[in-house]
Amino acid sequence: MPRTAASTLASPMHPASPTRSVSPTPSVSSVPRAADSDRRRTSASVVLRSVLEHGPVARSTIARLTGLSPASVTDYCARFTELGLIREAAVPRRSNGVGRPHVPVDLDDSRFVVGGVHIAVPYTTVALLDLRGRVLARRELKHEHVDPGRVLARAADGLAALFAGMPGARPLGVGVAAGGWVDRDSGTIVEHPLLGWRDVPVREVLGARTGLPVHVDGHARALVNGERLFGRARGSASVLHLFVGNVVDAAFATHDAVHYGPRSQAGAIAHLPVPGGTEPCACGRTGCLQVELSERTLCRRAREAGVVDGVNPMHVVGAAAAGNAVAVRLLTERATMIGRAARLLLDVLNPETVVVTEVGVMHREDCLNALRGAVGADRAGDVFATGFADSVLAVAGGSVVLDVLYRDPLSASPEAS
Repeated sequence: MPRTAASTLASPMHPASPTRSVSPTPSVSSVPRAADSDRRRTSASVVLRSVLEHGPVARSTIARLTGLSPASVTDYCARFTELGLIREAAVPRRSNGVGRPHVPVDLDDSRFVVGGVHIAVPYTTVALLDLRGRVLARRELKHEHVDPGRVLARAADGLAALFAGMPGARPLGVGVAAGGWVDRDSGTIVEHPLLGWRDVPVREVLGARTGLPVHVDGHARALVNGERLFGRARGSASVLHLFVGNVVDAAFATHDAVHYGPRSQAGAIAHLPVPGGTEPCACGRTGCLQVELSERTLCRRAREAGVVDGVNPMHVVGAAAAGNAVAVRLLTERATMIGRAARLLLDVLNPETVVVTEVGVMHREDCLNALRGAVGADRAGDVFATGFADSVLAVAGGSVVLDVLYRDPLSASPEAS
């Protein structure tokens, strides 16, 4: 029976972990086997990434871009074709009009889809994405209750409805992104204070309900991978992503490796102090980053000023677009504070690229300019708004599982074991 990409994601993968020998005693041959397995995984990843970034692209060009031998590239492309991940383009291309035609290969983005789930404080976003990270369908499910069992059950039902609406596409898996403390390896939301969740086994629950492999990560790290694969950070050697919503957190990646730390706790910046901050925090201090910059605080201040009467930050953005000077001030002041936080992280981490996900910065040039001004002229040109302004939460969920695919596309095939 021919292998398909569906089998590639048939079990949880942890690409960052090295392959280990199961022998109880050390053996000389175990080290080369592990090194060979890592090498094959890396080579497969760079070939598929090259097709994503440059397709339609000739195999000879992939070999030149990656430094792999033409024979290796041809072998990997044959495996990807067998899995249904790539296909040959319809029209061969000639080099300078002479010699044998080069038949380019490209992603086969018509066969498979992935499910994406983003769990926010007021609602859950469910979506379907293709292999290029493009959102094909999505729904927002407002939380009637924040009980994790009910929220995850509705997410599974929402995904099932979206899958049913695309009967010709095969699901590869489901990615889940959320704020708070998310342990990728166990697939658990360890703690989400704003939802009141602790030790929620998301992978286990959604896997049982959907019958699909489920991968879980924090939304800032998920979006680093989304930007790295499909967005602003493609080609950057190091990337900092700053997520500012009801939850405020960050993620940092160098050479495609996201820093997780023990139990995936890296990126927790909610309690960094904001100079001049006035908001009391549940931790007992005043002026912590999350409580100062959260969308809850923005909307409360906007209500107090008579700008809006609800809790949707996009209504503040809408009021600013309509010419409300107070809304403009609230958004640009918030962007300035975000810029100061970004500058602090820039000084510590010195990334090549900074990507910010925040409603004002995504939709208003004056907010992006205010953020860059606070960062400073020397690094302002390295700071960008997310490239997924209209679909950022859907992309966050889908990017969790797409990162698994692009990082280790042959993990389930016998030749890679």
